[in-house]
Amino acid sequence: MTYTTLISAQTLQQQLEHPDLVIVDCRFSLADSAAGSYAYRHGHIPHARYAHLNQQLSAAVTALTGRHPLPDFTQLANTLGAWGISNSSQVVVYDDAGGAFAGRLWWLLRSLGHQQVAVLDGGIQHWQRQGYALTTVLPRIKPSVFRPYLNPHEWLTASQVQNALARKAICLVDARTPERYRGEQEPIDPVAGHIPGALNRPFQQNLNPQGLFLSPEQLALQFKHLLGAYHPEQTVHYCGSGVTACHNILAMEVAGLTGSKLYAGAWSEWISDKNRRVARA
Repeated sequence: MTYTTLISAQTLQQQLEHPDLVIVDCRFSLADSAAGSYAYRHGHIPHARYAHLNQQLSAAVTALTGRHPLPDFTQLANTLGAWGISNSSQVVVYDDAGGAFAGRLWWLLRSLGHQQVAVLDGGIQHWQRQGYALTTVLPRIKPSVFRPYLNPHEWLTASQVQNALARKAICLVDARTPERYRGEQEPIDPVAGHIPGALNRPFQQNLNPQGLFLSPEQLALQFKHLLGAYHPEQTVHYCGSGVTACHNILAMEVAGLTGSKLYAGAWSEWISDKNRRVARA
């Protein structure tokens, strides 16, 4: 079994007992960092482990980083092994936010050379709407060894973004809501606005009203219109802290537009240097 972008609730339910399957619950709330683990303890998809965005999928914040710096990859690889993930595992990740947080672990695993990882389409809500069960039983985990094959070309630094924008070598895409992109409101970061030259593609536009991803054809049409003459591999995504931008990367992969990258530090890192320009409206 090989799923590299999305997996349906029906398919996951049919494969629940597959020996190579590892499920990870990535629920999280920016407003309450304990909410995801609380929700997990009170009901999760059978056999799922829990991944905490701040504690396991990010490094410690410093004055020069964004809100969710990339984790130490050696430490993350050890964590993955402790969760029972090996290089042959089929990993399925899910959340309750349309894939906004699960996409982070999907992207991290791919950056570590692991392609067999998929986001549960529709998340835990769609799983429940199909009548599939949740459990409070913690999984029995057999630790494994995960060997990382890190690809540092999956993301850009702030200076790389600046230089590439100056050369018009990239198409930079902001995954935040239009109000935050335009600088009309900023509920999280101390400075409002966006990186000059960036286009806006709120990650929520990748989903239909039921919280499922649009078809590959719909996504391809929309992203091609957005990118214009730029190729997928020239596309760089960012958001507030490098988390929800992964949703746009996933959507492009679903659409068959492969090779886009992440500005991992994102807006919250960009504004940490007052010499970097900010655009509004």
